[in-house]
Amino acid sequence: MSERRRVVITGLGMISALGNDVETNWSRILRGENGVAPITRFDVKDHTVKFAASVNLDASQHFSVPDQRKLDLFTMWALLATDEALRDSGLEPSKLPEAERERIGTIIGTGIGGITGIEEQHKELLERGPRRVSPHFVPKIMANAVSGQVAIRHGLQGTCFTTSSACASAGHAMGMAWRAIQFDDCDLVVTGGAESATTPMSLAGFANMKALSSRNDDPGAASRPFDKDRDGFVMGEGAGILVFEEYEHAKKRGARIYAEVKGYGSTDDAHHITAPEESGRGPARALREALRHARIPLEAVDYINAHGTSTPYNDLIETRAIKLVFGAHAKKLAVSSTKSMIGHLLGASAAVELVVTALSVYKGQVHPTRNHTTPDPECDLDYIPGSARELKVRNALSNSLGFGGHNVSICIGRPE
Repeated sequence: MSERRRVVITGLGMISALGNDVETNWSRILRGENGVAPITRFDVKDHTVKFAASVNLDASQHFSVPDQRKLDLFTMWALLATDEALRDSGLEPSKLPEAERERIGTIIGTGIGGITGIEEQHKELLERGPRRVSPHFVPKIMANAVSGQVAIRHGLQGTCFTTSSACASAGHAMGMAWRAIQFDDCDLVVTGGAESATTPMSLAGFANMKALSSRNDDPGAASRPFDKDRDGFVMGEGAGILVFEEYEHAKKRGARIYAEVKGYGSTDDAHHITAPEESGRGPARALREALRHARIPLEAVDYINAHGTSTPYNDLIETRAIKLVFGAHAKKLAVSSTKSMIGHLLGASAAVELVVTALSVYKGQVHPTRNHTTPDPECDLDYIPGSARELKVRNALSNSLGFGGHNVSICIGRPE
């Protein structure tokens, strides 16, 4: 596609354990602050893992009681992050003519969907019987509720769907948003991801498969990507929403442009449902595809926002993938993991991390990897230990690897 339509990022919204808006998150992430703490939302005395990176947001301050009955947490957070992203972009879709709203899409990812509502209503079923299960149950917990409710709230009539591919969910959503604009199906797409999976059942499930860190005595030190002493990821939650917009459309209305979305790569290991293939070839192919679409040389990449989960396998294999792609240039890259501060947002992780990466491109700053204190000889890249760094980021990659062998990489950079 020699004359493909260009796509830029013009709006950002974010909710995580560090804050309920982009400005708060960005400032705290730059400082390398900790969002991980003991869980207080439910009783964890019988759980082997007792901490997470939990969102602190009172839904009653933003949603009516009837709406709280109809909306799962992950959808509420997506709605609030969307409101912020649209304000940031200077858009009020509800005031636009219908013909323009027909050209605005909604593509949002979630890995697990409404498990909060599933567990609540399952308890109702067991304790009070089938007649007490809420009539809102199904439309509340279905994964595509997140995209549908965002579209309904703002009258967005373009393509609308949800992607679900574990921890790569939002990555695939944003890749599809990029393509929808490139192929002239939309002029704008509200995209990203949302997740609210810190529940008794999902916490137990992840803990029992030995995926989570068990540092109950020191939760703030539990998420330590690429560190020799890493022992698992930390559950996180929240939402990241971005406004993707066709370049000329954005210029015409005088929108602020954070970065250009230049490339997207998506592959699969075809190896194991939870364990990554050890050579790193699968994610390496995703990185190469993103760079191929971006049409930039390896040396033009300055920063990678890594998947960086803090699990022994992921961090090693992602490091191998980066080396396979970049060769000697890998040692010159700045690499950091946002998960070191806000935990692993599962299906929303790619979205919040692209929000952060876009700010790195726009502001010329890259955040540190928190808790990186003991180097791992096999993870030997520059993971930005200690403090944030001033860096002119010409181009960056944001990586997402998920259960199922899914690998996604998105390339963004300064518009040329």
